Amino acid sequence: MEDHGEVESEPQKDSSIINPSPQQQPPPFQQQQQQQPTDPASPTVATTPEPVSIGDGDKTSPKSTESEYEDGRGFGIGELVWGKLRGFSWWPGRIVSWLITGRSRAAEGTRWVMWYGDCKFSVVCVEKLLPLSSFHNAFHQPTYNKQPMYKKAIFEVLQIAGTRSGKNFLMCTVSDDTDTSKLVDTQIKKMIEWAMTGFQPIGPKGLEPPEAELIPYKEVYPEMWVEPEAAAYTPPPAKKPRKSTATEKPKVKDIIDERTRERLVYEVRQKCRNIEDICISCGSLNVSLEHPLFIGGMCQSCKNCFLECAYQYDDDGYQSYCTICCGGREVLMCGNSNCCRCFCVECVDLLVGPGAAQAAIKEDPWNCYMCGTKHQYGLLERRMDWPCRLQRFFGNNHDQDFAPPKLYPPVLAEERKPIRVLSLFDGIATGLLVLKELGIQVERYVASEVCEHSITVGIVRHQGHIMYVGDVRNVTRKNIQEWGPFDLVIGGSPCNDLSIVNPARKGLYEGTGRLFFEFYRLLHEARPKEGDHRPFFWLFENVVAMGVSDKRDISRFLEVYVNSSLISLFNLSLYHFITLFPSPVRPLATMCTDKLDLQDCLEHGRTAKFDKVRTITTRSNSIKQGKDQHFPVFMNDKEDILWCTEMERVFGFPVHYTDVSNMSRLARQRLLGRSWSVPVIRHLFAPLKEYFACV
Repeated sequence: MEDHGEVESEPQKDSSIINPSPQQQPPPFQQQQQQQPTDPASPTVATTPEPVSIGDGDKTSPKSTESEYEDGRGFGIGELVWGKLRGFSWWPGRIVSWLITGRSRAAEGTRWVMWYGDCKFSVVCVEKLLPLSSFHNAFHQPTYNKQPMYKKAIFEVLQIAGTRSGKNFLMCTVSDDTDTSKLVDTQIKKMIEWAMTGFQPIGPKGLEPPEAELIPYKEVYPEMWVEPEAAAYTPPPAKKPRKSTATEKPKVKDIIDERTRERLVYEVRQKCRNIEDICISCGSLNVSLEHPLFIGGMCQSCKNCFLECAYQYDDDGYQSYCTICCGGREVLMCGNSNCCRCFCVECVDLLVGPGAAQAAIKEDPWNCYMCGTKHQYGLLERRMDWPCRLQRFFGNNHDQDFAPPKLYPPVLAEERKPIRVLSLFDGIATGLLVLKELGIQVERYVASEVCEHSITVGIVRHQGHIMYVGDVRNVTRKNIQEWGPFDLVIGGSPCNDLSIVNPARKGLYEGTGRLFFEFYRLLHEARPKEGDHRPFFWLFENVVAMGVSDKRDISRFLEVYVNSSLISLFNLSLYHFITLFPSPVRPLATMCTDKLDLQDCLEHGRTAKFDKVRTITTRSNSIKQGKDQHFPVFMNDKEDILWCTEMERVFGFPVHYTDVSNMSRLARQRLLGRSWSVPVIRHLFAPLKEYFACV
């Protein structure tokens, strides 16, 4: 989780953060609030001031630590533990001295814990601590699969455990030809297997801290000040603590207090603080933007978490994490069949009011705070313009400064020529279909595609007008010169290893993610040379729910913002398309032939149970709707799935477009699940009529 940066304040002035005055004490219901088992993004709460400097006399006096943690309840300095905070599941950490945190001593029965993964601190009561040897009971596999920060934390704590136990996990040498991701995954897998079997051969005794770590003021935590990588993490091949210099000033760290968010929310209720000044997701005061859905602030760390987790879905079709905080294991699922949002019990009780979660559980069906009739529930107030805000939130990050794409003046009608297209990862030739629908003359359509079924559809439906050239990796500069010049380059590289929905994703630089660079390479080759001012356009499409760092890197290579706000197709494809296309930004106007409701797409005698369907993917169960996996259609008083012709209408294709070579229903669904939406591409391609000859 990213650090929130430095905050200039004196520790004495911030004492109320740890020990609030009587006037600021939370009400009794908050002090007695029960622990909720939840699934973490990572333990992240409020920013605190710089550590208190310890005088030289204190640094050499053993009396400063004589009485620390000597209450007879175990968990001494240096011990590796699992800790439990409200709102998060068990997380690995290490017991540290208050001297390391720069704050006051922990109260009796509590311990200061430094969390692995982001090196932040919390005061945790001993009842919510477990020794690391309880790995088998505390380790949470679903979180490990989905949360990079949790994976990082497990990697770090097992590195320390291995060092203490004399268990050497030798890292493989990484060369240019080595699959780094596979090496790291294999390494971590071995470490987890060792931990699951009881840290043999020495066992729990081997995890005890060495003598040097029992003295907290020695330099035994150099990695504590390493800047963490929040968005996407690949564990390093070896631990490399940053060397400190005499002139280097330690960075301020976020020190977590269990009750920080509760206390700040209480201050908001008492009109002592503005809710826009706190992160409603975690309680941080280091607000960098507004929450896109509800009135309130959001910190940069929670923004990154929201970007990566907001559109992760479980098998029941619902979000994996809370809509507010992107955490939560115990969540309330909306009863509206067209809504897939979840809200964790903690956020509901805290922001809506105590007991609100239990009231929601008793309400059947329960409409969530995004689709309910009211706009405000306690402190949870839905933004009136949340669709636009959410669109901008997943659009430009505005953290990179690029020149705007070149815009060309329209070409005079008598000077327009037929278009020449290079389509990479062509699929079922959606691009050519749309160009024909728009009446644009196509002189040449060169397509790179490797799927035999997709090629068959293209050959049959376009009567051999497509020139197929095979694998994109085999296309050379010489080929581009022979086939070109091109006026339009389009493509959408496979999203399997980029989508955060895939827990085993390899990212942009491994697996199929690397195919993006093939698009970049051929786009560079197809661009007009210097001095050639002919109109040239390109489009790149991929999944919106990708890692923050991957999105940033794609923007950096293409030197244009990744922007999903070029179209306002909120209900259809805002969350599934990232488009880069130098055409005027304009609102989408539906055509009379567009089918906006599911009922419009069905065959005669069939009745839609829902107005809309969720994203149809290559998976067969993606057609089922809601947590109860309802079939979307009624026919003859029985539930039924969507037929292939109906799915084709949903995507905007002509009926029977994929009905070739006796393909099975599932094979046709897979082709459609990987294809583009015809209305979206038509909207983007429409300005091309001003530049190229039309029929």
